[in-house]
Amino acid sequence: METKDDLVSLALSEDTQVTVHQHGATILSWKVKDQDILFVSKKSVFDNKKAIRGGIPLVFPCFGPWENGPQHGFARIKRWKKESEAERVNGRISISFSLEDDDETRKMWNYRFKLVYTVDLGENDLKLTLTINNTDSKPFDFTTLMHTYFRCKNIDDVRIQGLEGLQFTDKVAGGTEAKEERTTVLVDQNYDRVYMNCDPGKIKVDCVGNGKTSVALSLSNLTDVVVWNPWQEKAKAMSDFDDEEYKTMICVEAGCVSRTATAPAGGSVSFTQTLRLC
Repeated sequence: METKDDLVSLALSEDTQVTVHQHGATILSWKVKDQDILFVSKKSVFDNKKAIRGGIPLVFPCFGPWENGPQHGFARIKRWKKESEAERVNGRISISFSLEDDDETRKMWNYRFKLVYTVDLGENDLKLTLTINNTDSKPFDFTTLMHTYFRCKNIDDVRIQGLEGLQFTDKVAGGTEAKEERTTVLVDQNYDRVYMNCDPGKIKVDCVGNGKTSVALSLSNLTDVVVWNPWQEKAKAMSDFDDEEYKTMICVEAGCVSRTATAPAGGSVSFTQTLRLC
């Protein structure tokens, strides 16, 4: 394990590693055999204030606009601490980060909590587990999401499998609902859809990384998948995103966002996403 300037890097081997920024516990890079699977904008701001544009930011306690605080909540813009040192077990390496409530979070959201995020790297997979511990005397509701940005060579080649038959909310079309009829989803326009009640083992994204790689998602407690690409006009309006970068990324984000989850007083709930090359 190497730590430098808020960056924590875990190396399973010389060419397979993951790098986490402690600002937001944001995964910046996941390399398998020297191929980086994740996208980070070259215009992303690293000021420890703004959310990092790319990698895998964490959304909590609110997905989307939030009347009490910043969009997508505060987890992605708070500094997380290392909860443990790196541990090697059975050919894998893992580390945990944590975030606890403080005066700033309680002004926005008056609950006591401790989040623990475990990053577990294997030879060809990355397992991410977020545990929400409610340390308060009352239950709380929340939404959460792992906002994964996949790198691609050409968005025209990307194919997403496993969404057929699912109901989705189309945020571009004003929140209208419809059913996905396509067996393979292609993105060729401004795209922002929340697919609900997903099969936890069916989602697959083709033609990412170097353009020849497929990534399968295995989900636990994450019932929804958001597919997002800002496309040309929205890309131009984003200060931390290059005008042409919409062509080289796709967000396929596992979350619990179409309805709230509940953490009981003194209890906890965990959410896991495993990304596996296939």
